[in-house]
Amino acid sequence: MNLMLLDLLRCPATGEKLSLKPESAKSLDAAKSLVASSGNKEYPIVEGIPRFVPSQNYSDSFGVQWNLFRETQLDSRSGIDASADRFWTATGWSPNDLRGKVVLDAGCGAGRFAEIAAGAGALVVCIDFSSAVSATKQNLADQHNVLILQANINNLPFASGSFDYIYSLGVLQHTPDPQQSFKSLPEFLKPGGHLCADFYEKSWRSLLHPKYWLRHITTRMSDKVILRLLKVLIPILYPIGRLITLLPMGSKLRKIFPVADPIYFYERRFGKTSLSYKVRLQWSLLDTYDWLTPSHDNPQTRQAVSEWAMDADLKKVEIENAGHLVVRGVR
Repeated sequence: MNLMLLDLLRCPATGEKLSLKPESAKSLDAAKSLVASSGNKEYPIVEGIPRFVPSQNYSDSFGVQWNLFRETQLDSRSGIDASADRFWTATGWSPNDLRGKVVLDAGCGAGRFAEIAAGAGALVVCIDFSSAVSATKQNLADQHNVLILQANINNLPFASGSFDYIYSLGVLQHTPDPQQSFKSLPEFLKPGGHLCADFYEKSWRSLLHPKYWLRHITTRMSDKVILRLLKVLIPILYPIGRLITLLPMGSKLRKIFPVADPIYFYERRFGKTSLSYKVRLQWSLLDTYDWLTPSHDNPQTRQAVSEWAMDADLKKVEIENAGHLVVRGVR
């Protein structure tokens, strides 16, 4: 299946078709590189993953994050449907919509949403700027309808009009220029293709989020130091956060507590889960680390993303708050 999806690939520098090297290779795992038809550009294949970007870049913290917590948010491992709920709620799509369609996951992380799309029967191409693609490869190794690439969302290695559906969830606000990153996507939709992206919403409430005052400090620290500190602090602070939820207006107070607790908010929607205390701490550690370490965190307003969608000539534009600020449209 990967070789079928390889037909979509183009050299991001020249737009030429790409082929496996050596020519005798029958799979990505057996190939050493991808070569442009002119022979002037070549891209290494490492661990069976084509690499179109340098190994180190501004997204290094995400590489650390998703390789360390590669299974935490996978529904197949957690036993809860947190990823599926977010995916279907944000996109507004259904499994029947995706079955047999070619789908781009623009910023796959460890593959939590790609697992959902692939499980619905889509042919999924996953890209990420970071080394998180190694975690995705491990997590989705048994999925033959998935192709994984390390690539830049602003310089995608595909032919125009390659995809029926494109989604980018939890990603664009962490790029240097979210507007440019969003604008790079519609070109790769087929006519009538669907796009969904989400963002942290910029509002007066977002100014109260603890990460935005903590990030004045943590973005000057190394990711390894932050991780070591959080491994000490989370077990101490997490139960305090849970106690806060028992107070009057506890759920609102919990939102300004400087430790993440995604399972608490999941359970407020769906009821209690059987997750162990150890796993709850792991989710808290993951999300708190995710708050504090990215090089970029750029929340957006409804007006801004609406203008971006219109400028991209998307039709049937929908914008709503579905846990995050979501924009959908059709090419």
